[in-house]
Amino acid sequence: MNKKSYNPFETAQAKFDQAAELLELDKATRELLRYPLREYHFSIPVRMDDGSVNVFRGFRVQHNDARGPAKGGIRFHPQETIDTVRALSMWMTWKTAVVDLPLGGGKGGVICDPHSLSATEQEKLCRGWVRQIFKNVGPNEDVPAPDVMTSAQHMLWMLDEFEVLNGAKSPGFITGKPVGMGGSLGRREATGYGVMITVREALKELSIKPQDTTASFQGFGNVSQYALELYNQMGGSAICVSCWDQEDQTSYSFKKKDGIDLKELMDITDIFGSIDKTKAKELEYEVLPGDAWIEQEVDILMPAALENQINEDNVSKISNQVKIIAEGANGPTTNEADEVITERNIFVIPDFLANAGGVTCSYFEQVQSNTNNYWEKDEVLAKLDYKMRSAFVAVNDFAKSHKLNMRDAAYAIAVDRVAHACHDRGWV
Repeated sequence: MNKKSYNPFETAQAKFDQAAELLELDKATRELLRYPLREYHFSIPVRMDDGSVNVFRGFRVQHNDARGPAKGGIRFHPQETIDTVRALSMWMTWKTAVVDLPLGGGKGGVICDPHSLSATEQEKLCRGWVRQIFKNVGPNEDVPAPDVMTSAQHMLWMLDEFEVLNGAKSPGFITGKPVGMGGSLGRREATGYGVMITVREALKELSIKPQDTTASFQGFGNVSQYALELYNQMGGSAICVSCWDQEDQTSYSFKKKDGIDLKELMDITDIFGSIDKTKAKELEYEVLPGDAWIEQEVDILMPAALENQINEDNVSKISNQVKIIAEGANGPTTNEADEVITERNIFVIPDFLANAGGVTCSYFEQVQSNTNNYWEKDEVLAKLDYKMRSAFVAVNDFAKSHKLNMRDAAYAIAVDRVAHACHDRGWV
């Protein structure tokens, strides 16, 4: 971890400032987009199974809704902060814009560790979150979704509470619901598949065949699992993944030089993406320190955990063999590390482009729920492939024509679209 005090919102603002300078935005537009339009802080009292009452802190931040209803996940995490939520809401604004969805950006969170909560306590927490923010969210205002350590079950509890308070069925209020309860086929795969679709296009740009590549993944949650699945289908070989170990409260990396067997690893992984170390050793995996994933001699690195994972303290450990960094997580690379990566001419697929498959399929779910018309999985994934490929090509073409790296090009496109929406509405 970076020794300096890291503030993700300051990182997000700094990248916005660069884009604003490039686009020569006027002062009012910069001031409007540099901060959230609105944010909510609230307390959620929950009666625990033992009869005591715990009070949890919750947040919802709506960064911008000029292009459509705010859209963004809700994460449960013991280290959640308001600045993290602010940063994530801003990144969501750029993410929906770069893939040209008619949505804005928002984010929510609760400071908690769901590992230590029973299912009943988690349900009460979900319903309490909705009760606190009910008047300020909805299918036409702000549409939540799952994020770190929240699931389809959490979304269904939240939907049920919203519908009770609203007095009507509103399946479009929230996405990431279970299939059969208003959820979309293909949603679980969408983020991980989306990352690999952009990797596929990047490999084409670099004239590299997927079957000639190896990769290392940070994190083994939903995003990594499905990204690795599609990567294997493309012919690539993943040799290392890392994950958080709840029992030890630390992370580990798991390496197999001849390639990871996804099904084999999934069989010894819990619902939170934690791999059983003892069983992994029995299957002849090397169990390494958590940061070993970044040191591997591979062609592709995919950080898919939390923010601030590639920083000035570890960026020098990236192998000279690495050609592509695909940011499956939000904000995994600090600005200082990004400068080093740019100097090394590594092809970076920035987070809000690479991992936009999740929000793209969330939008598809929102459309299906609002119209009560559900699509087959093949149709969902075909639409996802088209949107992700189109967004990648647009950013890559802009980068080449303006002599920019991919991150700066993605920011320029996204910020310009949001700024124009604000201008067209007469806000600035």
